[in-house]
Amino acid sequence: MKKTNNLRILTEERAISPNELKKEFPITENGSLTVFNSRNIVEDILEGRDNRFLAITGPCSIHDEHAALEYAQKLNELRLKYEDRVYIIMRVYFEKPRTTIGWRGLIIDPELDGSYNINEGLRKARRLLVKITDMGLPTATEVLDPIIPQYIADLMSWSAVGARTTESQTHRNMVSGLSMPVGFKNGTDGSVEKAINAIESARNPHSFLGIDDDGQTCILSTSGNEATHLILRGGIVGPNYYEETVEEAEDLFNNNNIHPAMIVDCSHANSGKKHQKQFRVLRSIIEQKKRHPAIKGVMIESNLFEGSQPILKDISKLTYGVSITDECVGWDVTEEMIEYIWSELG
Repeated sequence: MKKTNNLRILTEERAISPNELKKEFPITENGSLTVFNSRNIVEDILEGRDNRFLAITGPCSIHDEHAALEYAQKLNELRLKYEDRVYIIMRVYFEKPRTTIGWRGLIIDPELDGSYNINEGLRKARRLLVKITDMGLPTATEVLDPIIPQYIADLMSWSAVGARTTESQTHRNMVSGLSMPVGFKNGTDGSVEKAINAIESARNPHSFLGIDDDGQTCILSTSGNEATHLILRGGIVGPNYYEETVEEAEDLFNNNNIHPAMIVDCSHANSGKKHQKQFRVLRSIIEQKKRHPAIKGVMIESNLFEGSQPILKDISKLTYGVSITDECVGWDVTEEMIEYIWSELG
């Protein structure tokens, strides 16, 4: 008999189960309160019951646990300082989608060398999230691989679906069952309608194959996620944070009988991936917020130090606190941007 299965599979390795990982790095009591309360606050902001402005800020991607914790400690101080008008959540992104090839994030390749020690990546990711949420700081990430949320979703207050996967039925199914608010980014072509379609889909019940906490394949049935919203991030045609796009998005929400709620990404195509332009986007959005209450917040790509750097073969020579993916604003500018939001929306 001819072999017809697994012809291109090189190796198989048992993955740690979600339950095993959670026992190894359990959520703390303070962490569980952080996640529970922050999810409710974000939903209230999205629905207009809380007038604070969301600021989802942090590194483009996490590659260094020590730098991430230092950033988290600094951001937590800002959270407490400005929490009366600005609700701060830290970007803690462990997966990176790729148009072709490249480093795919801490979970998939924690050693940054193509060794793909995913079990260790899962451990690093969960351990870091436990520490950050225990501080009282809410966390945000992008959901990319449909299996990974079972390992870390209990520690997340907010999630995003990226531009490359907004049209994916797998991701719409997954979001319908996630416990936190989730934003869908517009498509890579800048299309807002694709994201609105995704939002409508994810708000409805779905059934699909997944895994349970023991790692067993199962059929998951969901109730739908009402806390879904739009993220404007620009596209191949350029930025889309201008007022015309905001108004188009509001019309699409209203035409589909969905409460309008959107967040604007100050990075990616809206800034041409140039960190110096993120503040420009922010200024425009804060001005528009005064006329468009559907704008609920912004995303900022920020790190300890500005810019980005390539991944070096000798990772010990990487510059501490600098992004290895997209450019980020440095800490000083981050403080200025948060203070600007607070002062302008007073």
